[in-house]
Amino acid sequence: MPKFLIERQIPGAGNFSSDQLRAISKKSREVLCVLGTDIQWIHSYVAGDKIYCIYLSPNEELIREHARLGGFPANSITEIANVIEPFTAE
Repeated sequence: MPKFLIERQIPGAGNFSSDQLRAISKKSREVLCVLGTDIQWIHSYVAGDKIYCIYLSPNEELIREHARLGGFPANSITEIANVIEPFTAE
């Protein structure tokens, strides 16, 4: 299944409390349960005014629907072509 990087511009995200991040996570999971097993949230990175999320999804449209139902932005959605890491050099 295709893997996507979603950039969410959320002012102050890097300063969110544990409770705020828990609430966002809970809402995301609730929406994922409604959408079914075709879309999966892998993990997210919180940095500055953005949250970068990694999702598995058959298409970009399902990711946009997740964002719409969750009430959070999906400012940029990019399909991940490949992953490199230190071991790639070997």
